[in-house]
Parts: sequence; C-alpha cells; structure tokens
Amino acid sequence: MPENTLRAHDEAFWQTFVGRYDVDPKGPLNLENGYFGRMSRTVVEEYQRNIEFINRGNSVYVRQQFDREHGEAIRRQVAQLIHASPDSVAMATSAVDALQALIRNYNGLKPGDQVLICDLEYESVKSAMRWLARRRGVEVIELVHQHPASFDNLVSTYREAFIRYPRLKLMALTYVNHLTGLVMPVRAIAETAREFDVDIILDGAHALGQIHFDLKKLGIEFAGFNLQKWIGGPLALGFMYIAPHRLADIDPDMDEGHYPATDIRSRTPHSTPNIPALLTLPLVFEEHRALGGALAKGPRLNYLRDMWVSAVRDVPGIEVMTPDDPRLYCGITAMRFTNHADQQAMADRLLNEYGIFTVVRQTSVGPCIRITPGLITLASDIKRLTQALIDLSRT
Repeated sequence: MPENTLRAHDEAFWQTFVGRYDVDPKGPLNLENGYFGRMSRTVVEEYQRNIEFINRGNSVYVRQQFDREHGEAIRRQVAQLIHASPDSVAMATSAVDALQALIRNYNGLKPGDQVLICDLEYESVKSAMRWLARRRGVEVIELVHQHPASFDNLVSTYREAFIRYPRLKLMALTYVNHLTGLVMPVRAIAETAREFDVDIILDGAHALGQIHFDLKKLGIEFAGFNLQKWIGGPLALGFMYIAPHRLADIDPDMDEGHYPATDIRSRTPHSTPNIPALLTLPLVFEEHRALGGALAKGPRLNYLRDMWVSAVRDVPGIEVMTPDDPRLYCGITAMRFTNHADQQAMADRLLNEYGIFTVVRQTSVGPCIRITPGLITLASDIKRLTQALIDLSRT
C-alpha cells in the first residue's frame, strides 16, 4: 500500500494533526468543509502578526518593499504550487474573480459563435458566460449531464455537443463540482475539445490542494483557483492561470494600464490587496508541503468519504449521488433521503438531532445534502455521521 494511503488510515497521526487547529468546543461537527477551510493555529497567529505589522508600517513598507520585492516572491511561490512559471500567474481575491476576468476578457469570439456551460458549473461562472454571450452576440449552449454520471458518458456528452454545435469556441469546465463533488475527467474532455478547437476555462477552486494534477498534462491553458479551501490560506485569496503562449487571447482587464499588456497582471483588476493575508502565504505553503500536499490530503479525504459512503450506499432510503469510480470522486460527496422530498428538513434534523452540520445543494435531478469532511475530521466523526444517516433513513 502506498505511503500516502497508509497515512490516510493512520488515526493516531491525524489525531495529532487535529491539535494544530482551534475549534469551537460548543459547535456542531462540521461536515461542510467545502465552503472554506480552517487555518492552522500557527497560520492564524502569523496572519495576526502581519495585520499588526502592516498597520504599523502602513504604506512605507508596502511602497518600498512589498510592491518592489516581497509581493513578487509570494507570486513565485503561488506559481510553484501548480508547477507553473511566475509569468503565468496573477493574484486575485478569489477563484470567481479570476474566472470572471478570464471570461469577460476572452477575445476569441465573434457574433454567431457559441459558448458552452453545463448544469454542474458554479452559478457565478454560468452567469458570467451568459453575460459574455449577450455582449458579444454569441449563443449559450447549456448541457445537462446524465445522472448517475460515468466517465464515458461525461466525455461522450461533450463530444456529442462539439459535433452538434460546430460554432462552439469556448466552454467552462469545473474540475470538482460544488454540488455533488463529482470530479470531471478534465484531461479526456480537454483532449476532445482540442480536436474541435474549443477553448476551456477551468474552475479549479475545489481541486487545488486535494487533487494532484499537472495543468500541462491536463491540457488546460486558462484557469482560476483559490487558496482558502484545501490549501489552508486566509479568506479572499485566489489566482488566475494563463499559459504564457495564450496571454494575447485574454485582453487586459478594462484596459488596465498598471502593467504592460505583456504582463498577466494586467488581466486582473488593479487594487490594494489584502497584504497581511498575502504575507501569510509562505507559512501556509510550508505547512501544505510539510504534510505532503495534495498527495497526502487527497487520500485522507477520500478515505473518510469512503467510510461513510460504503456504509450507506446500499441502505434503503438513501441515494448516494456521486459515483464510486475513483476517477470521478474526491472528499466531497452528496446524498439524499429518498423517502423525504424536503432535503433541507433532513439536513436540519442532522444538525438539531445529531449535531452534524451539512449543506443542501440543488441539482438538475433535485436537492441533495452535500457532505464534506475536513482535514481535522476523524474516523470517529464519520462513524457518528454514518449512524445518523442510517437512523434518519428509517424515519
């Protein structure tokens, strides 16, 4: 068994890891870790020190050192996180900000062209693509994927769309779906899109930190990410990726002039960033690497997911919405109680009767309860969840 898989099962190790985080002792068991992740205690302390440092030094430090040197060093570390060159990365306040900038500034469309979204995209991405279509005089094609999903039907749905809609030029693609945790077969879809000259803008918000990937091998040239979910950074930090040879295909954002058109940083709005949060990133990255990065986090989250899914998959009254194909899932998985139409009422019962916090999401086949363990979730927590799900399925 690989070392990372062995560590994923090592409750003694993860119990010590939990001790690095502060948790509200009176709060419920949080199984809604897909929203944003916790910062470790040492990261919180570093963040607080940086807030105080910037408040003391104010613009003197920022103008003389951060703008000239430290900010660029941090951007280089962000690029290293995805094994990319610094000139392919620009900071943003979130994955959404990065994705919206990529969408609105994509210049490869002319009236009559088509753009593609599907039911699994984040709402802000779908609305941005619709906005783009109205302003460029192009048509939006909207797909609804089959449920349950399989690797082959996901890929074939896109191939069929590319054949049916020959004027397609651009598509959005979400690596890890925020509704059910479905992991899209990005590489296979990108290979198919390339055959038909369709560009992809990838939403990597939920993937970064829990899935080990190589953008070049995936065939992805435009992407947006954040640093607040599985990396462990402060809120409101994200970044944009553009393959250097494709920079000219994204216009400077609203004629942004603080950087030359040859600099990717001109593709995002220029503003005063959260400098204390940025200064905290070197420690965040150090802790991420020390743990083993996505190669350690991913197997652990999958292990916790597999514990509860294997226990309830065949329980009458429960439908697990996410497939068990290891290529198509990660730590995030959704389910629903088939004997109850109101999934929010059931999520409320999980919270009020069992002290377990989850979130309800709406899909094209109805509402579901999204369950997302975190890096401080223990096997004992999953056993508690499993028993709660089985109890409620009988009501």
